[in-house]
Amino acid sequence: MDTETLTPKQIVAQLDNYIIGQTDAKKAVAIALYNRYRRMQVPEKLQQEITPKNLMMIGSTGVGKTEIARRLAKIVNAPFVKVEATKFTEVGYVGRDVESMVRDLVSMAVSMVEKEKFDEIRPEVRRDVDKKLVKLLAPGIKKEKRQNNNDFMSMLNSMQNPNNSQSLGSIFGNQDTIDEDPDANSEVTDDIRNRRLSVKEQLDKGLLENEEVTIKVEESKKVGPMDDQMGQMGIDMSGMMDSLMPKKTITRTLPVKEARELLIQQESQKRVDHDEIYQKAIERTQNKGIIFIDEFDKIAAGSKKNSGEVSREGVQRDILPIVEGSRINTKYGPVDTDHILFIASGAFAESKPSDLIAELQGRFPIRVELKDLTEDDFIQILTKPDNALTKQYVALTRADGIHLTFTKESVEEIAKIAFELNNSNQNIGARRLSTVLEKILADILYEGPDMQMGDITITREYVREQVGKIAEDQDLSRYIL
Repeated sequence: MDTETLTPKQIVAQLDNYIIGQTDAKKAVAIALYNRYRRMQVPEKLQQEITPKNLMMIGSTGVGKTEIARRLAKIVNAPFVKVEATKFTEVGYVGRDVESMVRDLVSMAVSMVEKEKFDEIRPEVRRDVDKKLVKLLAPGIKKEKRQNNNDFMSMLNSMQNPNNSQSLGSIFGNQDTIDEDPDANSEVTDDIRNRRLSVKEQLDKGLLENEEVTIKVEESKKVGPMDDQMGQMGIDMSGMMDSLMPKKTITRTLPVKEARELLIQQESQKRVDHDEIYQKAIERTQNKGIIFIDEFDKIAAGSKKNSGEVSREGVQRDILPIVEGSRINTKYGPVDTDHILFIASGAFAESKPSDLIAELQGRFPIRVELKDLTEDDFIQILTKPDNALTKQYVALTRADGIHLTFTKESVEEIAKIAFELNNSNQNIGARRLSTVLEKILADILYEGPDMQMGDITITREYVREQVGKIAEDQDLSRYIL
């Protein structure tokens, strides 16, 4: 089924594969997401009037708030960014401005659309790249290059034709271009042609994947602070510089399988229409984008008000117009935030949603409280989801030839210890399970690569032996678990 037309029940069913419990929160996000599909089915005039119902998730750390939002975006293939409200500062102070979350979202959408376009043309590009690899693996006989000493004429030619990167390259000492045919300035004899036929046959069969080949690739872009500042004004500084300066190339020697991927990426960049990609990315951002704002409670004033700190209320007032709907300039073009879905998240232990300014509260009409996880929830988290922690460690240790097994009793003991630690120390939710498991398996993970351990079964006794005494000592457990 098309992910865009998943019903709320189907969305929740998919979330259940990764997240235990929190049914109310799953239902709320599923409804909010499906309402976007419903909106696209109504008359166009009315579409503009239907705004997304933003959510506020309230619950302690480690109960699944971020995971629900992240998985939701993957299920429906939507651009998604997670930001921390505490990273933002009021306009006029040093720090990230709130509009940067929209720019990050557009960048994510551009990457998604670009990948889709690359996947579409990959079979055709791969065929051409493999032809180039054959020439590089069986090169022709190089002819001597005649030197062109008339640099001044080359410079004039480059100025008259800015797209002639080869001429510019020769001025700046970068005479080879990425597009250069391996057979340029080479003689291809009958023996070389016959050898290439043999190389092509081996390449098609996958027999040369580890053979080393030398290729020219475009030098990676270096992003400086000026790029970020210009991006905030909707100016693509690096793009402007690329159009003015020739592309620099570097020579790299790599295995064929790695060289192929680099060349495919490089060639795909040339063949796609970037303007079309940017336009589609902006449309996807506006209609499907999800921004998850974590630590939302930290910008609520609450009962503590320190005159020396950056105004929390100021940050709220900066966020407000974006959530209400405004136009943000990005280096890919202007983006309207009217229909972006915002999900705010916070523990609200020292403050409450009513401490937020009234206008911002009204922009998050759906409130969902996530429950603290129980010992039984921990047991299910360890075993049930597709990405369950025990399954992850079983897969990791298999790389060392170890067949790891957890008994039912050992899982129950791990859950019990994690639950008690959360009660006696700070409650960090399901994250406690990772801490406990890492301690239990430390010796196996350390010794595994050097020893043929074979089958290993984790029992309740082994769990107690590894972490039992630490868990019982509250002072010790605070530091170690």
